[in-house]
Amino acid sequence: MNQITIAEVYIIGVPIILAMIFIESVISSIQNKSLYSKQDTLCTIGLLSGNIGMSFAIKSATLAFHFYLYQFKLFDLVNLMPLWVAWVLTFILIDLVFYVYHRLSHKVRFLWAVHMSHHSSEEMNFAVSFRQAWFGPISKIPFFAVLPIIGFEPTMIAVAGVISTLWGVVGHTQIINKLGPLEWVFNTPSHHRVHHGSNTQYIDKNYGNLLIIWDRMFGTFEPEVSQVKFGLVNNVNTFNPVKITFMGWKSMLHELSESNNLSKRLKIIFGPPNTKHRSGIF
Repeated sequence: MNQITIAEVYIIGVPIILAMIFIESVISSIQNKSLYSKQDTLCTIGLLSGNIGMSFAIKSATLAFHFYLYQFKLFDLVNLMPLWVAWVLTFILIDLVFYVYHRLSHKVRFLWAVHMSHHSSEEMNFAVSFRQAWFGPISKIPFFAVLPIIGFEPTMIAVAGVISTLWGVVGHTQIINKLGPLEWVFNTPSHHRVHHGSNTQYIDKNYGNLLIIWDRMFGTFEPEVSQVKFGLVNNVNTFNPVKITFMGWKSMLHELSESNNLSKRLKIIFGPPNTKHRSGIF
């Protein structure tokens, strides 16, 4: 199958993203918007480094797992349709699976303990998109495993997944306003600013990555109206990526150690994070 490789995606995409960050920082400086701070950016680099390390550690195993599951595929989608249709469907289904994973990451406490680090910045800029959880690559595995079972080819999943991730960078900015008709279909910067808001009306909204249609379909859409306050309900008050990564787990383990009730322990792990758990105060 002749198709683009992951390396080619990075070769094309990374310089574009670096240029976007540079242009945004220049605009921020010229307009005195203070969109970037040194400490916050260094924290993002620390979180990204852990995420990249984990990704490299399990990447081969994850791809091998997908190829194993692909043996039991329900449909041979690549041979059932033109290749371009298979690519389009791959992007759409990846986005749907991401929506489910992302929504549960806000609704299930142990997943929120993983995901919270991405929301820990009180800034909103292209670099914040790289504030990724160290254990994110592991927590995604059970969700995306459904794709090869359905019949999506593993290398196509991997390439489309990287492209979708790079697209996610675009939403993390304050210098792009609303984009007209595109707002109805795509997860634009305006929609994603809402997702990073700690305003009451913005919490747990706009989970999509590439598309906003899932949020519109499943009742989690919220337009950007009021000015967005970025960050958590109560912010982490630290730029230490290690502390940010483990503070949710530390809180959860503390509560588990204090409970002898199985039902309560299960609720601590799988129940929804309350206001305290959704913040940086533990």
